[in-house]
Amino acid sequence: MILYHNPQCSKSRQTLALLQEKGVDVQIIEYLKTPLTVAELEDVARKLGLEPRQFMRHGEVEYEKVADENLTRQELFEAIVKTPRLLERPIAVTDTKAAIGRPPENVLALL
Repeated sequence: MILYHNPQCSKSRQTLALLQEKGVDVQIIEYLKTPLTVAELEDVARKLGLEPRQFMRHGEVEYEKVADENLTRQELFEAIVKTPRLLERPIAVTDTKAAIGRPPENVLALL
């Protein structure tokens, strides 16, 4: 399982701890250091069953730049690539599904 992780985020740390407690082999990707590509974001969106705006952090100051409802899906993905803080965290991803760890227990559905 891949975990798009921010070690500064308590929910992200809690999600990682929960997965490790369950014995899950987790590949940690600190997305602020290694931003996702548009293709990876498209895959995450498909696995989440969500549109990009639905897994963006609306409370971030940077969100104001993409708050325009007329932006395309592609433009939103590109905004997340450019400003990875916009990505909701944490996100756990398997070969077929994904879940946002808010609350952390959400990721248990992937097991």
